Amino acid sequence: MPDAIFAHPLLARVYDAFDGSRDDLAAYLAIARELGANSVLDIGCGTGSLAILLAGHGYAVVGVDPAEESLKVAGSKDGAGRVRWITGDATAVPGLAADLATMTGNVAQVFLTDADWVRALRGIHAALRPDGRLVFETRRPERRAWEEWAVDVGPVVLDVPGVGPVEQRREVTDVSLPLVSFRHTYRFLADGAIVTSDSTLRFRDRDEVESSLADTGYRVLDVREAPDRPGREFVFIAEAVRAEPGRRQRSDRYAGNSALR
Repeated sequence: MPDAIFAHPLLARVYDAFDGSRDDLAAYLAIARELGANSVLDIGCGTGSLAILLAGHGYAVVGVDPAEESLKVAGSKDGAGRVRWITGDATAVPGLAADLATMTGNVAQVFLTDADWVRALRGIHAALRPDGRLVFETRRPERRAWEEWAVDVGPVVLDVPGVGPVEQRREVTDVSLPLVSFRHTYRFLADGAIVTSDSTLRFRDRDEVESSLADTGYRVLDVREAPDRPGREFVFIAEAVRAEPGRRQRSDRYAGNSALR
């Protein structure tokens, strides 16, 4: 089930305002061009920022997300008609034969159990064409981002068009590695309404991610820094190979390259 921050009608409407400028999206557009993709599956597309950007540059885009309220926001945006929107998770689009699948933001970290993560990777694999690519980012656990979150607890107040002034507060509620939980509290100043959203992310290290990709039929082609968060995240580019699941696929370019770890 999606967190309230994506699924609650009020929170979905203010999500983009608090999410900021999304400096990461240009990098994903550049990767799509680099890989020569024509069709893109955006897993966990949320309010559609990347999907609409890609569609505006001529890509055939499918955006999938389990949060209907987020998809309503996405569908209300300029250019949304160029995107096919699907309510569901990574298993909702088998046989799509997309050239590229993406997971931006924290999407790859919302799969908390090994079983859920494997199910998602296999679902994406089934939606890609042979040799299609999967690109996603994940926070590096050794950077301990949650410690910064715990310190940065001051309120943020934004005047959201169509909603009015909204105050956001964030607090870390539990650290039981590899899981980190936190709560966002929103106060709508016009009427005093208060809505909270509890979230949990799983922090996987590079070796764990590479192992899970190999075990679900991918070959890691590249592991990069996230341009908007250098030193804080890995961006994985993996190829969906048509080998028997469970057979490990060695990275062609970066196997054993410790410089990127």
